[in-house]
Formats: sequence, structure tokens, C-alpha cells
Amino acid sequence: MKGYVQVYTGDGKGKTTAAIGLAVRVVGAGLKVFMGQFVKGMEYSELKSLERFSPQMKVKQYGRAKFVHNEPTEEDIAAARTGYDEIREIIKSGQYDLVILDEANIAVYFKLLSVEDLLTLIDEKPDSVELVFTGRKADQQLIEKADLVTEMKEIKHYYSEGVLAREGIEK
Repeated sequence: MKGYVQVYTGDGKGKTTAAIGLAVRVVGAGLKVFMGQFVKGMEYSELKSLERFSPQMKVKQYGRAKFVHNEPTEEDIAAARTGYDEIREIIKSGQYDLVILDEANIAVYFKLLSVEDLLTLIDEKPDSVELVFTGRKADQQLIEKADLVTEMKEIKHYYSEGVLAREGIEK
């Protein structure tokens, strides 16, 4: 089966959720998934659920226990670089059918990685590997190189009414 390149971006909710939905489908078909999360080092409810898919699915975080909001620290950059190097080897190995780079677009936006890094992954991937990049602010070069791009657009969100992230729903 030919693997394509998908990008889930935009300011709306649901980018990581869409990638996880695809991962569940892939695991259901008896295939293997690796999900690397950039700029995330906190415990999210989905991680507990995804552990149940082991050994067909592996999730690893390449961030610290806080999200990058301003200038990244050297530790943020080192964590992202470690993740990139590991994921690059995972992709080239072909041992996973689907590889998700969650928040890779934000990692590029905050200059933890370069768009050239992501384009290299596309160029080096075996034909059978499906790649998914998530996160707001996808670089135009990545959008142009991808086979499928979905933009999540916020129409209305209860955050604007002061509702914080809720356990099991947003975190």
C-alpha cells in the first residue's frame, strides 16, 4: 500500500484528535503506528488510552512539562532535535506503517525544527509509510508538498467564555 503525506492544521480544535482517529483505524487494520509529540511533555488523557494499543502503537513525547509560549529554551530545542533524529530513523526503518509528528508545525513555528527538516522526512520516507504532521501554522512549503491537507477552522469555542481545558475532553 502506498503511503501518503497528510497535514492537519488551522486554529480550530481537533488536529491531534483527527490523527489519533486515523491511528485507531490503522491499528484496527493490524498495522503499526508511531506517534511522536513535539512541544508536549505533559500527561494527557489520550496517552492513557493509546497505551492500550501497545505493542501495535507507540507514543513518545519530545517536549518538556510545559508548552512553549514565547522563546524556546535550549532544553526545548534539544528535546525537539532528539525527537526529530529518533523519528527520522523510525521513518527510514519502515517498521511503522503510520508515523504521526504531532505538533510538528508548531515546532517549526517556534524554530525548534526547520521546515526543511520536515521536507527531508517526506523525501526519505519509504513508499509504504504514511506520514501525518499536525499543529497550527503549517508552513506553506509543507502544505505544497503534502498529498492531503485539512484545515481545522474555529467557528465558536467556549474558551472565549473562560472555560478551561477539561479532563477527558481537551486534556
